[in-house]
Amino acid sequence: MARYIFITGGVVSSLGKGLASAALGALLQARGFSVRLRKLDPYLNVDPGTMSPFEHGEVFVTDDGAETDLDLGHYERFTGVAARKTDSVSSGRIYSTVLEKERRGDYLGKTIQVIPHVTNEIKDFLKIGSDEVDFMLCEIGGTVGDIEGLPFFEAIRQFSQDRPRGQCIFMHLTLLPFIKASGELKTKPTQHSVKELRSIGIAPDILVCRSEHHIPQKERDKLALFCNVRPKDVIAAYDLKSIYEAPLAYHRAGLDQAVLDTFNITPAPRPNLERWNDVADRIYNPEGEVKVAIVGKYTQLEDAYKSIAEALTHGGMANRVKVKIEWVDAEIFDSKDPAPYLEGFHAILVPGGFGERGTEGKIKAAQFARERKVPYLGICLGM
Repeated sequence: MARYIFITGGVVSSLGKGLASAALGALLQARGFSVRLRKLDPYLNVDPGTMSPFEHGEVFVTDDGAETDLDLGHYERFTGVAARKTDSVSSGRIYSTVLEKERRGDYLGKTIQVIPHVTNEIKDFLKIGSDEVDFMLCEIGGTVGDIEGLPFFEAIRQFSQDRPRGQCIFMHLTLLPFIKASGELKTKPTQHSVKELRSIGIAPDILVCRSEHHIPQKERDKLALFCNVRPKDVIAAYDLKSIYEAPLAYHRAGLDQAVLDTFNITPAPRPNLERWNDVADRIYNPEGEVKVAIVGKYTQLEDAYKSIAEALTHGGMANRVKVKIEWVDAEIFDSKDPAPYLEGFHAILVPGGFGERGTEGKIKAAQFARERKVPYLGICLGM
């Protein structure tokens, strides 16, 4: 039976819950455990397949054809575990399923409510594959306090009560803002975020605190006291030069040990971090540099091409070179010569996109690459 780790976020969005989840999964693997990672998104879209890349970044497509959140890409890249359609669900999918059951008469004429019908559907989703792995890491999208996320928070609260004691823990990721004028890190937003969680019946076991500045012991002790966690379970998460340093950074901060201690797994197996040390060495000690131009139509939001950018980074690591990516708006070439923009690059990549906008610019980028004999890769429409 899998142990469950529920990852929630507070204070602000885009703190890196997905990366923290992926890094923790990699660290548990390094200790010999099997893992699976899941994303539960509160938005009402059935999936992100019809959402603009500017809204939600790229759509990550799983091997079995599901259109999912880009965080599932991080899960795959860090753990090597292929994501499946059962690893991603949204409020839209949950409500759609509940309404289909109601129309079929599956509920035998009962009044359909968020509790228990919606929360039961979420819990049924969480149970899928629970006997396949040692740890199931479930990330709840959004921020605590968001009204659309309440059914998910209620569901994981119920789920933790339904399981045997000690089988579920809660990890809460928050931001410690730095007030430059006073030179202080502020813990109050995190205290309020934890208070919000506790008001709906969830008490975090581990706090992961994002900060651009060093977190003094005084602030850690304050967080532990007012958020009701042990001081050693207040984990600092600082900004990194590369996301692929995250497993090593979280290990140094004691995240994996805190998780295993909370589950009372003692003595914990020692981690084998040789793979991640090699990754860090390849990133920070490259033997050359390659410049690649990505000519696309969603370049204002780099997350729209997240998997492409990470694939280039992986290729660089494999060949011990640093890949320097520059984003070029394809629409510029509708009226301008691409030569001044594309000269000096070792390669050109044109990714996919929908609609006519920017298509002529992509064609001109491909023409430039062909005529100048610059290595070129076209993906989807870019081909």
